[in-house]
Amino acid sequence: MFVHRRDVQIQWGDCDPANIVYYPRYFAMFDDATSVMFEAAGFSKQDIVRRYGLVGIPMVDTRAKFYIPSTYGDWITIESRIESIKRSSFDVTHKVFKGEALALEGFETRVLVGRDPVDPDKLKSAPFPEEMRAKFLED
Repeated sequence: MFVHRRDVQIQWGDCDPANIVYYPRYFAMFDDATSVMFEAAGFSKQDIVRRYGLVGIPMVDTRAKFYIPSTYGDWITIESRIESIKRSSFDVTHKVFKGEALALEGFETRVLVGRDPVDPDKLKSAPFPEEMRAKFLED
């Protein structure tokens, strides 16, 4: 299975007055991590638009489990992978490590979308391309 890891340093603006990461900031980090994972797998946003006629991969569900707080200046590692792929939706898991310790887990369900061929002003789910499926689920 394709796994992408990236190191992120916690910035001052990520933290609340108690100097711990304000939880919505993690969801922004997860969104970035998903985009970077697609790019690392060879499917940049521009490729997705050009090659597959998609307009994006919006999130339709998200949640997280928090175990260890992070504070300003900490380095964390975000490990992202696609756990499952359905027709057009897919599930992403993000594991955030602080050193060797699991600090939190994030979960997203996203959908590939393109323009509706009947009404181009509307969006419609699009099937997950086999080339992408093979890359993300390879062993």
